[in-house]
Amino acid sequence: MSATSDDLLQVPLNDLHLILGARMVPFAGYSMPVQYPEGLMAEHKHTRTATGLFDVSHMGQLRLVGPDAAAAFESMIPVDVIDLAIGKQRYGLLLNETGGIIDDLMFVNRDYAHGGDIFVIVNGACKVSDIAHIQAKIGNRCQVIPMPERALLALQGPQAVTALSRLAPGVEKLVFMTSGSFTVDTGAQKIEVFLTRSGYTGEDGFEISVDASDAMVLAKALLAQPEVKPIGLGARNSLRLEAGLPLYGNDINTTTTPVEAGLQWAIQKVRRAGGARMGGFPGADKILAQLGGEAGSVTRKRVGLKALARIPVREHVELQNQAGEHIGEVTSGLLGPTIDQPIAMGYVPPALATLGSLVNAIVRGKPVKMEVVTMPFVPTNYFRG
Repeated sequence: MSATSDDLLQVPLNDLHLILGARMVPFAGYSMPVQYPEGLMAEHKHTRTATGLFDVSHMGQLRLVGPDAAAAFESMIPVDVIDLAIGKQRYGLLLNETGGIIDDLMFVNRDYAHGGDIFVIVNGACKVSDIAHIQAKIGNRCQVIPMPERALLALQGPQAVTALSRLAPGVEKLVFMTSGSFTVDTGAQKIEVFLTRSGYTGEDGFEISVDASDAMVLAKALLAQPEVKPIGLGARNSLRLEAGLPLYGNDINTTTTPVEAGLQWAIQKVRRAGGARMGGFPGADKILAQLGGEAGSVTRKRVGLKALARIPVREHVELQNQAGEHIGEVTSGLLGPTIDQPIAMGYVPPALATLGSLVNAIVRGKPVKMEVVTMPFVPTNYFRG
């Protein structure tokens, strides 16, 4: 499929990407920038050392509104929604009846005027089905309001707060996983945004929801800051992998549970066995059994892998044990630009998920020895105050 095909949608900043010389590719039904002229490696390293601007407007934005919104949403995900403080953000997982992950998402308790207002961001490739699913499950308990009129920009890197605070004083007071409404003074105009101090790179930064009609002016103002350069999908992928963050469709899907995926940290005590609101979410019996360590309930685990030879290992590569038996496959993999070593994620049996275990990735018919290591591969730099 051509990136200029008529059946591809365009994000609000499409013209800017073309002006900046981006190479556009089809992604989640949109024409998206995979990289700019400096290339993936330079973009990756710039984000780690300064600040990168990502256009993630293909993501789905929606609001759940009404007094019962928090309780309704909590019935769909194994996460504490009801007790989330106003202005705080949390990671969540939409599940099916067998505990498989329909999508992962981020949500914020905005609660404007105490009427119930939860802001949700879902993955671009899943947003149509996600919104339909949420509407079908809880549309009778709260308003489910898609926000296609909004664009989403991510400003990521250690100097993100320096760049953004020039235009929107006060953002520096936010800490990781908190949010607020701000006025950005671009010089040309003042733009109202809603943003969170979060992202998908392992670095400090912000995700900025803005009216699509204002996105171009906002993006140009951010790119005018000396710390900021445009960054494409290629570096976004390498940054998130180094940060040990799963990609929906690669590392997690409807056949993996949160426990198998190593995401049990996202399930608060109140939703677990013995908690005040234990269970009550799709697939609860299976997931609670896995959390409780029931024998045989977990047959595979997502692990971080580092190649012991300088041979990149890509997704879908077979994993074998030392006896040459099939044990799983790589779900994400590349040469990590920051650590300059081949890294990957994949699923292996629990017995081989312990740190230091050795497995073989079969690359072009030859075994590449890989070691199970801790994630993230590169330490995260979130600002916690």
